[in-house]
Amino acid sequence: MITIHRRPHFPLLSLLSPLVLTASLACAENWPGWRGPRGDGTSLEKEVPTHWSSTENVVWKTAVSGEGHSSPVVWNHRVFLTTALPEKLERVLLCFDRVTGATLWQQTVLQAPLEPKNGENSYASATPATDGESVYVTFLDHDEVVVAAYNFAGKQLWLVRPGKFKSQWGFSHTPLLFEDKVIVGCYSKGENFVVALSRADGRTVWKTAGENPTQSYSPPLIREMDGRVQMVLPGNKTVTSYDPRTGKVLWVVDGPSDDSVITPVYSEKAHLVLSCSSWPNKVLVAIKPDGTGNVTASKVAWKTSEGAPYVPSPIVVGDWFLTSSFSGKAAHCYEAATGKVLWKEPLGLHHASPVTANGLVYFLNDEGVMHIVRAGEKYELVARNELGEKTYASPALSDGQMFLRSFKQLYCIGKAAK
Repeated sequence: MITIHRRPHFPLLSLLSPLVLTASLACAENWPGWRGPRGDGTSLEKEVPTHWSSTENVVWKTAVSGEGHSSPVVWNHRVFLTTALPEKLERVLLCFDRVTGATLWQQTVLQAPLEPKNGENSYASATPATDGESVYVTFLDHDEVVVAAYNFAGKQLWLVRPGKFKSQWGFSHTPLLFEDKVIVGCYSKGENFVVALSRADGRTVWKTAGENPTQSYSPPLIREMDGRVQMVLPGNKTVTSYDPRTGKVLWVVDGPSDDSVITPVYSEKAHLVLSCSSWPNKVLVAIKPDGTGNVTASKVAWKTSEGAPYVPSPIVVGDWFLTSSFSGKAAHCYEAATGKVLWKEPLGLHHASPVTANGLVYFLNDEGVMHIVRAGEKYELVARNELGEKTYASPALSDGQMFLRSFKQLYCIGKAAK
């Protein structure tokens, strides 16, 4: 039986009243899309597991057919994941029972030739998104971007092709839900655009062309900042803030280099957006989000190449920004307001983005080793856990459990579901 839930407007939890936000602190959260309910890797939960192995504290693990690096999303008793079956040329949406790990259904979204890609990319790297009623996915069909919606029973509701895409490194453009829209940023060397589609039927609500066509893979961050709702999207040799309701450009910062992969984060304490470029130079840049037009000369608070990540998105906890970098294979902690490096530790090479809950930051490296660190001015390792399998996908946290996707399996770690 499928339970239908009222469609919420997320991930803008920061827009809720203090009373509602306080009440939600005691509630378990779903993990409805890339980087969770706020799109920044943060969880409000207090009982997230800190100790496990491939067998210890594992509620269940289940084999995932095919290959892909997308992250799991969770809504109540359903877990959704995308994968690709290269031998069949299929891109697939999977639904698992959250209690048992059993596969409830799998649907082929499209069958198409395999696109060129980087060896570290996959044919199913974009994380799906759900609003509790529908699940939204993105793939590439030749040079056409495909966005599709399914209900919780696995029935396709609509499929549209809002534009074209071209990159020798493959496709990984994650859908983001905002109000009644599905937003996809598709910066590429072909058609270069950001589009908002109706969640109800897939029709185009707005579409904004980008300048400086390059390939970038950053999902945007949506927040209320400076008294207005902003969608910050790096790439195209810039960091750009859009109005997510209209697609209008609010402000632009040039650079810091060409292409980007990470999702930005926002520090309310420091009143700064932290973004990063990935190629040809990796540069962190902290931006005051209160400008209009080109604000490169006036709104950049600080920038640095030290500890700048290539693929993993940064995270903010309290007064600190934290990253897991490519060069040196080290995690870094910065004073958010100034960019001062407070500590750095060699934690391995990371593709997965860190998540945080209850003052702890979870760094999952490519070898499946999770370092759990207490956020603070000094490095404090709380736990080190080995999954024993390679993983590029980022963790999902929900109701006292952690969901980890390795190259071959999906794990549910923590307490048994109620």
